[in-house]
Order: sequence, then C-alpha cells, then structure tokens
Amino acid sequence: MQTIDILGVPHAYNLTPPTASKDILVFIHGWLLSRSYWQPLIEQLSPHYQCLSYDLRGFGDSQPCQEAASNGYSLIDYAQDLALLLKQLQLEKVWLVGHSIGGSIALWAADQQPQVKGVVCLNSGGGIYLKAEFDRFRAAGQQLVKMRPRWLCQLPLLDLLFTRASVARAIERRWGRQRLLDFVVADAAAALGMLLDSTTEAEVHRLPQVVARLQQPVYFIAGAQDPIMEPQYVRHLASFHPLFQACGANVAEIADCGHMAMVEQTTAVAAQLQAILARYKA
Repeated sequence: MQTIDILGVPHAYNLTPPTASKDILVFIHGWLLSRSYWQPLIEQLSPHYQCLSYDLRGFGDSQPCQEAASNGYSLIDYAQDLALLLKQLQLEKVWLVGHSIGGSIALWAADQQPQVKGVVCLNSGGGIYLKAEFDRFRAAGQQLVKMRPRWLCQLPLLDLLFTRASVARAIERRWGRQRLLDFVVADAAAALGMLLDSTTEAEVHRLPQVVARLQQPVYFIAGAQDPIMEPQYVRHLASFHPLFQACGANVAEIADCGHMAMVEQTTAVAAQLQAILARYKA
C-alpha cells in the first residue's frame, strides 16, 4: 500500500507495473467499501493492463486527519479528488471502472476530464427518483452509519451475515470479514455525506444528463440477481448514452450474480472488461 496527499487527506492506493498495453484501468469502489475487493480482478487483469485501485476519501485506509479541511462529499467532489490523484500519479488516457456509487463518480470524472478514454459501470445505474423508496433508503443508511461501534468486529459469526448481504450466493468468508471491517471504519461524515448528497432528487436526475453528454464510450455490467441495483435500473441509465441509442450493446448482464460482481463472478467481469477494451485497442 502507498499513500498520496489529496487536499490534505492521505489516500491509500495500489498501482501495478506498466504493461505493453497503453490502457490503464482505474478502479473506484462503492459506499462503505474499499479498494480491497478489486484485488481478485486486478490479479487477472494486471498482466495485461496497468491497474490503479484506491480508497475514496473517508473509506478504507483513506481516513482524514482531524486537522484536515472539511471537503465536500458529493459525486463531483469525489470526481475532483480522482482528477487530482491521476494528475499526481501522471496517469492519462485511463479507463474508469466504478462499482455501485463508484460508477456514478466515474461518470462525473469522465464528464470533467476529456482525457478519460472510457467508463465501465459495475452494479451501477439509476436516474429514476422514487421518493418513498429513496426516503426509506436514506433513513436506513443513516441508521446504519450511526450503529457502528468498533466492537462489532469482535462479535463472533457477524461476518457471516456480510457474506450473504446483497449477493446471489454467499461469498468467501474473507470478504465477509472485509465488508464488516470497512463498514465499521468508514468515517461517519464521509459515509453520511456521500449517502445524502448522492440521493437527492436533483442529483438522481442529473446523472442521466451526464451520461447523455459523454463523448467517451460508456458500458454497464449488471448482476442478474442484484437486489440493490436491479438490471432494469442499470439499463435505464445506460439508455441515455449514444452507444445504447445506436445499438443497445453497452449493457451486459452476468447470471448468478448480485451486487458484489467483482468477487462473486470475478472471471466473468474480467472477460467483459477485456472484451470492451479489445473494441478500442489502438
């Protein structure tokens, strides 16, 4: 693990060595998660592409210092963090791969940075605001953030619950432990800020506008049994991009897969990514 300072916050990241390919993959995790879940996918892809994974500000190992200035937690704020990270690491012409809300961050980053070659959204969609459902989601999320004492990590068997949460079938126990750890250590201000800022009616309706104006290729990979981001919502957001309007071929669905596709169906996700990149090989 290495760290780099972004706006006063040390950001943890892992960067694999360059390869013969000019394509660089940048992986962006979702809410209450960390860069850890990308590792199985990176192990398959790093022989072919240089890969960058990092912890978003306030999550995983990217914890803010008490004296650090309070930065915003909107999707645009996190996209700006990413722009600074790429600039400091001198990485250009990248493909952004975002999971869940990380996909939304990737879309905003591509909108701000024309040097981004393309975006792949994994278990990520939306653009439809259903007030009652969003009110319940926000209320439940706020309660989750408040009920996170550190001693939760010491409770026997609690990690088993995290192996079954939002997935098609139970994932390996090490991922249950990792999900429990990331859930507990996430900075409260960041967790609440990201949740509340990204789920307002204005923000939800703004995302399709971003997708519609992107000139870069944008692809979406859905889990057929994803209970968090159902395939219909993935297709809805994808439908605003010119690629969908031209041929409808920018959406793929992985069978027997829930909301954690990168650890549930690692090989299938890797195959989808390689197929996408092959279309744009120089």
